[in-house]
Amino acid sequence: MNGLELSERFYFECGKPMLEEQFPALLPYLAAGLFGSGSECFGFDDEVSRDHDFEPGFLLLLPGEDIVDRKTAFQLERAYAKLPKEFMGFARSAIAPVGGARHGVLRIADVFKDKVGAADGILTVSQWLTVPEHALSEATNGRLFFDGYGEVTRICEGLSAYPEDVRRKKLAGNLLLMAQAGQYNYARCLRHGETGAAQLAVAEFCKAAMHTVFLLNDRFMPYYKWSFRAMRALPKLSMLAETLEVLLCTDNEPNTAESKIDMIEDAAADVIEELSNQGLTKAICGDLEKHAYSVNDAIEDGGIRNLHILTAV
Repeated sequence: MNGLELSERFYFECGKPMLEEQFPALLPYLAAGLFGSGSECFGFDDEVSRDHDFEPGFLLLLPGEDIVDRKTAFQLERAYAKLPKEFMGFARSAIAPVGGARHGVLRIADVFKDKVGAADGILTVSQWLTVPEHALSEATNGRLFFDGYGEVTRICEGLSAYPEDVRRKKLAGNLLLMAQAGQYNYARCLRHGETGAAQLAVAEFCKAAMHTVFLLNDRFMPYYKWSFRAMRALPKLSMLAETLEVLLCTDNEPNTAESKIDMIEDAAADVIEELSNQGLTKAICGDLEKHAYSVNDAIEDGGIRNLHILTAV
């Protein structure tokens, strides 16, 4: 059983009966679920994950004090704290988890202010361009078990994908980084005898390529330690996860380096094919830099289009 399943069962077997018995009038204003930081919120947890911050628990999310006052919120906190200390063989933690509260009673506004910088989840263009992808991923992952008020559902739906012009800006920047690091600087660093710099170029190429693949899937890339796991499950270009892993985990001796140069070009070709399939580029070549500028040129909003091409990466 993974953490999401444990959380859901804990809610329906322990939390929901408590709410219906003690707070029936509050139910229309409550949301319950599990999302945010932690591998369990992505469904990626395993035995290793259980060494910290793993426990039966869920979020109870409240609207502002004009709807649910502090006294009621405090009463709900006490009731949540009195839920069983152990469930299905897993103990609830007596201390706050690393990184802050992941379970319990929180205000909706506080949760989304912390994650994306907007209490109501409505982002400006500047915020869409600059909020880290992993933060958007954590604001929209997991599962809602109940949303009587509907506010959390509305916010999550509004944050579920980038506005198209923002997606294109981010794509353009990452394509340019792929071109510079992979198609140009990797081989150049090797010719200089700078094998460490060459491997940094590979790392930059792989990082930009992963962002590109998530953007082409219209998904947010999670925190780096879960990026490969999430990428393997994507419907488009998931096969590149294996390529990027090989690039990162192999040396730069001459024979290996030649193979890596070919792998970089093959990955670039796959990305270019998907760009063309989605109608995102008009360039016809294997040079990712030219595709980067073609993607940028098609951005409809002039204010976004005219920003530096690397603004959003």
